Amino acid sequence: MEPKPSHQLEPNPVHQWARVDQLLATIQIFKWLPVAVLVGIMAGTGSAALLAALEWATRWREAHLWILYFLPLGGLASGLMYHYLGKNVEAGNNLLLEEVHSPQKVVPVRMAPLVLIGTVLTHFFGGSAGREGTAIQISGSLADQLTQWLRLSNRNRRILLMAGISGGFGSVFGIPISGTLFGLEVLTIGTYSYEAIFPCLVASVVGYRVTLLWGIEHPVYSAFPVPPLSLPGLVYSIITGAACGTVAMVFARLTHRLGHWFKVTFPYAPLRPVVGGVAIAVIVVSTGATQFIGLGVSTILEAFSAPLPPWDFAAKLGLTALTLGAGFKGGEVTPLFFIGATLGNALALVLPLPRPLLAGMGLAAVFAGAANTPVSSTVMAFELFGHQAGLYGAIACVVSYLFSGHRGIYGAQRIGQAKHPLLPRERS
Repeated sequence: MEPKPSHQLEPNPVHQWARVDQLLATIQIFKWLPVAVLVGIMAGTGSAALLAALEWATRWREAHLWILYFLPLGGLASGLMYHYLGKNVEAGNNLLLEEVHSPQKVVPVRMAPLVLIGTVLTHFFGGSAGREGTAIQISGSLADQLTQWLRLSNRNRRILLMAGISGGFGSVFGIPISGTLFGLEVLTIGTYSYEAIFPCLVASVVGYRVTLLWGIEHPVYSAFPVPPLSLPGLVYSIITGAACGTVAMVFARLTHRLGHWFKVTFPYAPLRPVVGGVAIAVIVVSTGATQFIGLGVSTILEAFSAPLPPWDFAAKLGLTALTLGAGFKGGEVTPLFFIGATLGNALALVLPLPRPLLAGMGLAAVFAGAANTPVSSTVMAFELFGHQAGLYGAIACVVSYLFSGHRGIYGAQRIGQAKHPLLPRERS
């Protein structure tokens, strides 16, 4: 039997499917591009408002440190506000994650102003907290308002919320690629939802640019010399990662246990931040350790340039766990940056690597372990510190992730793929 001429050959099904894939991809891009841009605009504007308010609160507090005496009053105001106006949004980031996993109803828009006010109160009066949780809640709650307007299915709403998470994270820290990956990675340990990658990328990049257009400047880390990665450097990076993962696990567990203790001991919710505020004010005023309250950005930057007391990371860890456990509002990530940078600074006493490199590795790796997000944390190390330092940071982030256990700072995070092969593949 003679072979058919080339022009009579059967069409290749692979090529046919490729054309279908390209058509579907084009449809998805045109479908999500305007939505993701709008989410990014809301995320960037929300982050700009948050960062400007926190900058004002920080400057005022540092100029009037006597305000620390009124931290319990600030806690009472925050507690009463959430008790009467925000019971249905008090879960914060965990509420957003739960809505992604199991969609129920649109997140109330009141989450945005409540968490903004609550976070500003925390920083104004001298609590130790961050800003990422607030930015994510602002962005996610505002984005979710598009659900009914666009009549989105549960599947598409899930993508919308993930884009909101990415937009909030990327814009508040000025790391758009890390923000993209964070929205994909934070939901479930060990698995990614790549169907949301394009909306997450657009929302994060647009959010970042909008924040800059509002005149917000993000901290810039000065370049520092990095030795070529060698076998000893690999070993030192593994040691650093193990230390960071252990500290991250301690932070997450301490925060959760303090939160549980406050709930059991003080059933009336507004009383919890009052008691916590008294404890924090007594500790800070009696020790004069004001560098451990608020965001602590100046100390983070100092960790890259000068030796610091080796216990600084533990002091920040304890005060932040107490602040958040008592019910004050704010995020965990900037305090984790502080803990990681100062831990790396302390490790310079025993590891023969440059102090700035260890501080950068610690900054990224403690966050990687506490949030169970090794990939976005690794990319963050590259975005913030450059290629050579990023290689060290990648090793530390992965090892920290492995050492930090399965319960991180986000209680609603699920386990899709266990970290270790001897553990079950899936646990919720």
